[in-house]
Amino acid sequence: MGVFDAVMTKTYDVIVVGAALNGLTAGLALGGHRARRPLSVAIIDRKDPRQALASNDSRASAITASSKRMFEALGVWEHVAPHMQVMGEIIVTDGRGPEARPVLLQFGEAGSGLATSAHMVENHHLLRGLLDAVEKSPNITLVTGHAVAQQSFAPGLAKLTLANGEQLSCSLVIAADGGKSPLRQAAGIELVGWSYEQMGIVASFDHALPHGGRAEEHFTPAGPFAVLPLPGNRSSIVWTKDTAGAKRLLGLSPQEFETELQNEIGSHLGKIALLGKPQGYPLSMFFAKEFHATRLALVGDAAHVIHPLAGLGLNLGLRDVAALAECVADALALGQDIGGLAVLERYSTWRRFDTVATAASMDGLNRLFSNDNSFLRILRDLGLRATNQMPGVKQMFAREAAGQTGSLPRLLRGETV
Repeated sequence: MGVFDAVMTKTYDVIVVGAALNGLTAGLALGGHRARRPLSVAIIDRKDPRQALASNDSRASAITASSKRMFEALGVWEHVAPHMQVMGEIIVTDGRGPEARPVLLQFGEAGSGLATSAHMVENHHLLRGLLDAVEKSPNITLVTGHAVAQQSFAPGLAKLTLANGEQLSCSLVIAADGGKSPLRQAAGIELVGWSYEQMGIVASFDHALPHGGRAEEHFTPAGPFAVLPLPGNRSSIVWTKDTAGAKRLLGLSPQEFETELQNEIGSHLGKIALLGKPQGYPLSMFFAKEFHATRLALVGDAAHVIHPLAGLGLNLGLRDVAALAECVADALALGQDIGGLAVLERYSTWRRFDTVATAASMDGLNRLFSNDNSFLRILRDLGLRATNQMPGVKQMFAREAAGQTGSLPRLLRGETV
C-alpha cells in the first residue's frame, strides 16, 4: 500500500472519500490487486479504519449471494468465510409477542428446495477482510487523519484540499462519505425522503440453545424485530422501536435491557447473555435526486438510505460500487475520460431505478406492518400465508433478495473488471 507524502500534491486516477465498507470496496474494485487494469486510487478518511477494528461495534450484515460473489472476485471473502454464518432458513411472522407468532412465510425450510443464499457476517470481520485486501494492493493509497476541507469539481480535474493543507487531484471522486455526505452537499445535490420517527437498536448476544442458522423477522406494531444468526450460539438483533421507546431501552442498565430482550425473543434460544452495549440509530428513507455531478459519483449511504427491515442497505451500496466500477472499466478500455459526463450518466441511469424501487418497497412494507390496524393485520396475514403456498412466487422473492435479478454488473457475477 502506498504512503502519502505530506508535502506533495499528488494526482490519482480516482479518489474515494470515506474508508468504511463501501468506500474500501470501491477502492478495491478499481485499484485492487485483483483488478484487470488497476487504477491509482487514494482512499481518504478523517478516521483511520484500522482503529474501528478495536471498537465495540455490534453491527452485522446479511450478505446476499451476489455480494458474496463480488467479495470473492475482489479477494476479500477468503478472509471473511471463517467468520460467516449461513442463513439456512428465514421465517416471517406477524405477532405481538413471543407467544403469539405463528410462521406466515418461510424460506429455506427443509425439503423446499428454496435456499436463502445469504450469510451473516459481523461488520468488523468485513472491515478487516477489506483492509487486508487493500494492504495487498500497491495501487491504493490510504490517506487518513484529516478531513476534506475544500473541493472543486471542475470539468478538467477534481481537486480536494485536506484540513492540513495537502492537495490531491483526480479524474473521478467517489463520495462514500455517509448519509450526511459533505461532498454531496458541496455539489448541491438535493435529497428526497423523510424520517420514520423510529430507531433501530442493534446488539449481539450469546444464547444457551442453537439457532440452527434460522433468521427471524417479526413484524410488530412498533416495527420489525429481527433475530439474525451468527457463528456459534450467538445472534444479533435489529429491534425497531419508535424514537421514545428506543431511547427508553437504550437508557436501561445492561441487566434491564437483557431482561426486556429475553422477553421479546421468548424461550426458544434459551437463556441469553448480552455481548457489549446496544447501539441505536435513527431510521429514515432518502435518495439523492442525482447520483452524480461533475467529476463526482455517489455510492452507498451518500446516495440512498433505506429502512433496514430486509437487511439490504449494504448490499444496495455494493451494487452501486459494482455498477460504477464497470462503467469506469468500460470507459478505460475505450480510452474515454473515466470521470466524464457520459460515464457518470450511464452509472446514474443504471442505479436509479433499482434504488428507488427497493426504497419504495421497504418503505411500503414498514408502513404496512408498523401499525396495529386490525383490518390491515388480517389482510397482510392472508397475503403472507398465500405467498407461502406458492413456490414460484417465493422463488421470485428469494432471487430478488439474493440480488440475482435484473442487469447484474460483472463483479456481482463474480467476474473482475
